[in-house]
Amino acid sequence: MTTPVLVVAGVLGLAVGSFLNVVIHRLPRGESLLRPGSRCAHCQAPIKPWHNVPLVGWLVLRGHCAACQQCISPRYPLVEAGTAALFVAITARFGLTLELPAYLYLAAIAVALAMIDLDVRRLPDAIVLPSYLVGTLLLIPAVAAHRDWPAAVRGLAAMAALWALYFAIAFVYPGGMGFGDVKLAGLLGLYLGWLGWSSVLVGALAGFLLGGLVGAALLLTGRAGRRTAIPFGPAMLAGALLAVFAAGPFTTWYASLLVPAA
Repeated sequence: MTTPVLVVAGVLGLAVGSFLNVVIHRLPRGESLLRPGSRCAHCQAPIKPWHNVPLVGWLVLRGHCAACQQCISPRYPLVEAGTAALFVAITARFGLTLELPAYLYLAAIAVALAMIDLDVRRLPDAIVLPSYLVGTLLLIPAVAAHRDWPAAVRGLAAMAALWALYFAIAFVYPGGMGFGDVKLAGLLGLYLGWLGWSSVLVGALAGFLLGGLVGAALLLTGRAGRRTAIPFGPAMLAGALLAVFAAGPFTTWYASLLVPAA
């Protein structure tokens, strides 16, 4: 993958990350994503366009509002930079292929859903449910061009399988998992199933492992109790993204342990 393409992916990621900051802040509050324009959370002063340039604006202002001088949370540039990094990594992973837009979309909603779940312990239907359709539509060109019907069927099967698995867990242990996690699981199954069953397995296991490690760390440090609700969405999303990049190498490594080279 050439450097100019990765630079374009990074710039696109910064722009998308800037919009995701709006989504993360306004969507849980039921506010419009378009109106009013960007404003300071403290004094409500409109943010000037040149101060609203992703990442650069925060650096130029040194993390303070130009009107009231209140601190601007570093989370805003971190979301922008994190989205840009994900876009570069996804582009390097898939190249300029027909699958690329679908997985860039996955990266974008992963950032938004993870941050919203951390903030309000909720995975909004307004993002998750339409993403089933959007993800399917974005993958259709690759299916049609490559006639890769097995990948399409596998994606749908994995979607149903992960949805059923998480639904069973939520039904048996409703205090440990919400139905938002169930709906997200089906969406992640669609994306991981397209890549292969090894990606589905690695993504699901990594999600549970990461969620367990975070929960254990919070309990050990006293930042959470046994009855504290710990958002599981970020772990699911991190596990899925890990599988997108590492399922192949991990499967190869694990297979080499089972069948040592002669």
